Amino acid sequence: MKIICQIGVIFAVCWFSQLIEAALPVPFPASVIGMLLLLALLATLLVIAYLLTRLHRVRGQLSLIKDALMDIKSGNLNRRVLVRESDMTKQICYDINEIAMSSQSRLIQQKQSEQAYKRLMTSLSHDVKTPLASLVGYLEAVESKMVTGAEQEEYIRVAAEKAHHLKEFVTVLFEWVKLDAGEQIFHFELCDLNELSRNIMADWVPLLESHDLTYEIEIPETEYMTRVDSTAYTRILNNLLQNILTHSVASQVSLTVTETEQQAKIVVADNGKGISISDLPHIFERMYQCDHSRAAKGNGLGLSIAKELVSVHKGTITAASIPGAGTTFTIMLPKAL
Repeated sequence: MKIICQIGVIFAVCWFSQLIEAALPVPFPASVIGMLLLLALLATLLVIAYLLTRLHRVRGQLSLIKDALMDIKSGNLNRRVLVRESDMTKQICYDINEIAMSSQSRLIQQKQSEQAYKRLMTSLSHDVKTPLASLVGYLEAVESKMVTGAEQEEYIRVAAEKAHHLKEFVTVLFEWVKLDAGEQIFHFELCDLNELSRNIMADWVPLLESHDLTYEIEIPETEYMTRVDSTAYTRILNNLLQNILTHSVASQVSLTVTETEQQAKIVVADNGKGISISDLPHIFERMYQCDHSRAAKGNGLGLSIAKELVSVHKGTITAASIPGAGTTFTIMLPKAL
């Protein structure tokens, strides 16, 4: 059969050669025409073989892509499609890998959020229920006249203090929830950052003095006009200063503002007990508390909120600390958003 096919091809080439020779206006040897036809046929066969090879490769790739898509659909987001630079389906494979990585990233973020909410519920159980129960106990003692005179006044004072702390916690909690849900609305306006910083510190001076804290405030007298959300900026400084009051056991606090044409640098420092090397990388994480005991003060939200608000201003916040010597927070805010 193979010999018959070969004879048929040779016969066809000879026949076409004679036809072409008769049709040409000038004499041309039929043998040369036959050779050219054989070369053309060979070239055509090579092209067909190449295309068939490519088609086989593409079919194999499509099979891999189908398997990968089924794998990703079933939840295996670690699946990737291997591809060569010369493959015809490389862009499709790149897109599938990008979708898988993006989905995996979103899944990780979702799990982190779920863990944060679980920690939030745990914190609520302690940070709300415990002081609330204590508050109720003090008020019931006053109402039932179990205490009188000076002791009654002391009970009322303690109850008022606990109610104030509880109110502050709920305020911070709602702020955290709004930030986490992306529902916080910001109003960026052109203002003098130095004047704003001075006004914030003016409100803090009486509180620092009442805690027997000495303070150093260095803010340039010149104007530094930049676009900030004044409420958010106030919250940033408030959270840092409140963190010092609650956790640092410091005797001195300082705030220094310096500026260049490109950015402002705000440094808040104390000479307190500092933060351990193991805790320092985590202090801006939500719900993280350096003191892990149930008697720990604070709620682990203040610094994380400060970091998010700084990020909204396209700035950065870092912390450096030496245990036993103090902590320094450095904020860098760009002049133009």
